[in-house]
Amino acid sequence: MTEINIDTEYITLGQLLKAADVIQSGGMAKWFLSEYEVFINGEQDQRRGRKLRTGDQINIPGFGLFVIV
Repeated sequence: MTEINIDTEYITLGQLLKAADVIQSGGMAKWFLSEYEVFINGEQDQRRGRKLRTGDQINIPGFGLFVIV
């Protein structure tokens, strides 16, 4: 499990993908989410603007498990 530290109230799913080095640029988020499944707190979600807050768990099969702290 990889911890992603944020200093704001939330981070978007697209920003998380870049911060976790899953993608190289923010522009790749839309493509990545159309090709791969992403589970947030056990539920599948493909919205790059999804707001992630402290305590949320993001599971990307093949890439890892991430938690917002």
